[in-house]
Amino acid sequence: MENTITPNVSPSAVGVRYGIMLGIVSIIFTAVIMMAGLDQNTAVGLLGAVITIVFIVLAHKAFKQANGGFMSYGQGLAIGIIASAVSGILASVFRYIYITFIDPDAMARGMEAARAKLEERGMSDEQIDQAMSMSSKMTEGPVGIVIAIVGSIIVGLILSLIISAITKRTRPEFE
Repeated sequence: MENTITPNVSPSAVGVRYGIMLGIVSIIFTAVIMMAGLDQNTAVGLLGAVITIVFIVLAHKAFKQANGGFMSYGQGLAIGIIASAVSGILASVFRYIYITFIDPDAMARGMEAARAKLEERGMSDEQIDQAMSMSSKMTEGPVGIVIAIVGSIIVGLILSLIISAITKRTRPEFE
């Protein structure tokens, strides 16, 4: 009889592979929305979350396909977090390069849009200046990259908690 067992794939291998793919798509998505001036649009931001959800689901599907149709909750969680971390690193480095070298005015446009939103909320000039000062410190340079990566991991964690609960399929105990 022929051995037809498929080799098992680790959650980290699938997470890295799909994280790189998600990172590339995120870079393209970020470039398009920044060039179109839509980076302050909430609906467009939600579309970015939908893209992340799709890639996590695809990664879970690939993992289950390579592991006999099974994936534990923890494996699904690990895949989603790793994919989010890898894509977060790639996308945040690209965003830093874009804002620093390709379109340095993008940051100023974003800050002006944020100021306008704060003014609409009725905040005082002092409160707005304080918020803008804090925001600029947290979005510029290496600190901005680290915060973007951490934010990506947190979003990936939250999405993975939900998606893994839906897509898990645990192996029966007495198989």
